Amino acid sequence: MQITDLDTFLKYYQRVKGRTSRLFPYIPPDKIEWKWGEKSFSFGDLIRHLASIERDMYAENARFRPSRYNGCGPELAEGYEAVIAYYKKMQEESYAIFSQLSEEDLHKKCKTPAGIEITLWKWLRAMLEHEIHHRGQIYVYLAMLGIESPPIYGLTSEQVADLRSDENTN
Repeated sequence: MQITDLDTFLKYYQRVKGRTSRLFPYIPPDKIEWKWGEKSFSFGDLIRHLASIERDMYAENARFRPSRYNGCGPELAEGYEAVIAYYKKMQEESYAIFSQLSEEDLHKKCKTPAGIEITLWKWLRAMLEHEIHHRGQIYVYLAMLGIESPPIYGLTSEQVADLRSDENTN
């Protein structure tokens, strides 16, 4: 996907964020810091990571400034309600920054934390891919806990297959 205009990007950005935040009510509040392994992220770590890296790295880089990302631990927000509020607050701040970009800015080079120069629209695309990657982890964590989660686009795989089977019998 090539990002050629800001309005299209902002609409897509909001849809991606909406699909992620739609999962939060499925996370049991007492499991916000649950981890499947010692070195894995908890639900809270994943949500704080998405919030803080978007705001403190991607959004700062979009302003052509260096990253100020400094991790995703509970010192940023502790407890279910605080973690969700932090995600929303960082999203609002990021959106405000992204909405100030010009069409010309999208084609400028920004510098990643690794010192690599990349066209800004490609960096913003990478940000959304990063969000989608970690959303997938939230789905897996929910499944590991035996919690049924919503289908991402309205139908489960089984429902799609059933619909196909019904078509073939007619």
